[in-house]
Amino acid sequence: MPKVLVVDDSASCRRLVGGLLEQGAYEVELAKQAAEALDSLNRAIPDLVIVDVMMPGKSDGNQLVDCIRDQYPQVPVILMTSHGREQQAIRALRNGAASYVPKRLLAGELLDTVRHVLNVASSRHGYVRVMDCLEKSDLHFRLDNDCSLVMPLVGYLQDTIQHLHVCSDSDRTRLGIALEEAIVNAIFHGNLEVSSCLREQNDDAYRDLINQRRRIAPYSDRRVHVHANLSHQEARFAVRDEGPGFDPHSLPDPTDPGNLDRVCGRGVLLMRTFMDEVFYNSQGNEVTMVKRRQRATTDQV
Repeated sequence: MPKVLVVDDSASCRRLVGGLLEQGAYEVELAKQAAEALDSLNRAIPDLVIVDVMMPGKSDGNQLVDCIRDQYPQVPVILMTSHGREQQAIRALRNGAASYVPKRLLAGELLDTVRHVLNVASSRHGYVRVMDCLEKSDLHFRLDNDCSLVMPLVGYLQDTIQHLHVCSDSDRTRLGIALEEAIVNAIFHGNLEVSSCLREQNDDAYRDLINQRRRIAPYSDRRVHVHANLSHQEARFAVRDEGPGFDPHSLPDPTDPGNLDRVCGRGVLLMRTFMDEVFYNSQGNEVTMVKRRQRATTDQV
C-alpha cells in the first residue's frame, strides 16, 4: 500500500485529504507543519508528499519542497494551492514539485493526480548494464488512442534518459509528468477533439465524449506519433497528433498565476515549467519539448 504524507496547518484540510486518500486505499500520515513533516521523512520515507503551498512558521511549503528535492529527490511532491497563492505555487513547481491540485478541486481531482504522479515516479524498470554504454538514441512510436500505452512509454523514455544522465532523479519524475501531459493532450484534445473546457463544466460529459469518439471515425482512426531524440547533451521530444490542430495562442496563458486554478491549460503549464523549451508547429498539432543536461550532472558520464 503506497504511503502518502500530507502536510497542512489546517486540521480540517488534513482530515479531508486524509479521508480522500484512505478511500483510494493509500496509507496516510499527517503533519501540521514543515518541521514535523521532515521528522516524519527522517523516520520513514513515504512514496509521495502532499503539501499546502503556504503555511505559517519558519518553513513554508516552498521551503519544504526545496528540502525534499535536496534530501529526498526520489520522493515526488504534489502541491495544494488556494486562490491568491498562485505565485508561490509556480515557484514550487519550478523548484521541484511534480504537480498541483487547487484546494477547491480536491474532491474531484486529488486521487487522479496522486495516481498519475505515483505511476510516473514508480515506472522504473531494471535494465542490463550495457544500457549505461548508451551514447544516443533516436526513437519513433506510433500510438493508438489508448491511454494504457502512455505510462509504459513514459517509463521507457525515463529510463533511457536516466542512462544518458540528462537530468536528476527529481527532474526525471517531472520530465515524465510533462511527457504524459503532452501525449494525453494529443489523444484527448488532438485526435479526439475533446476540449478540456468541457471538463471544467461537466466532468462526466467530458469522459463520455472521450469514450464515444474512441469508437467512431474519423477520431478512432487517428494516431499519436512520438519522436524522441536523446543524447548526453539533451532530450528532445516531439508529440504529434493527426487532428486538425489548434491555435496555441487561444489557450489561457498558463504562466499567468490567475489561470493556475483552471483545468484548461494545466498540462501546458506543467510542460513549460518542467521543460527548458516548449513550442508548437504552425498547424498546432505537434508540440516539441526540450530538456537540456544540467551542469551538476556533467561529471557523471
